Amino acid sequence: MRGFLLGVVVTVLVLVGGVWGYLKFGSLPVATSDKPFPLEAQIVRLPLRARILHEMQQPPFAGNLQVYQAGAQIYAQECAACHGTPGHDSDFAQWMYPHAPQLWKKHGKGNVVGVSDDEPGETYWKVKNGIRLTGMPSFQHTLSEEQMWDVTLLLKAADQSMPTQVWSTLTGKP
Repeated sequence: MRGFLLGVVVTVLVLVGGVWGYLKFGSLPVATSDKPFPLEAQIVRLPLRARILHEMQQPPFAGNLQVYQAGAQIYAQECAACHGTPGHDSDFAQWMYPHAPQLWKKHGKGNVVGVSDDEPGETYWKVKNGIRLTGMPSFQHTLSEEQMWDVTLLLKAADQSMPTQVWSTLTGKP
């Protein structure tokens, strides 16, 4: 029995030492140009989804021209650099890891644009809290609750026709 316990202890020490050595001297993928390590996306995605479902809120107001216009102004200032604008993808988003989604592009089946198929509470959670290991910052200390909902409701309506005023704000074209 003593030999077995000694074997377990030695095995655990070797494993811990091996992991420490790999982290200290190995080539762990830390650059955005590195290939992801095995199961990296799954390791982050699973707890993220669970947390969002647990904390998701409902919008306190509905989208309308005023909300979309306010959301477009905030989006143009805070979000467009990474997530692009209608008809113009972000130049450096493809070099980020993970890639920043272009929120004004169609994807999937049908006319889904950006995150328009997500629940507003999910998008709001991401805007408010950010997402670790993705470059998505938290805006809870720089935007008000109303501003975060304005952007969220604008993005929810991204697959719908936008008023000219809102479109002009997003594209920077009159």
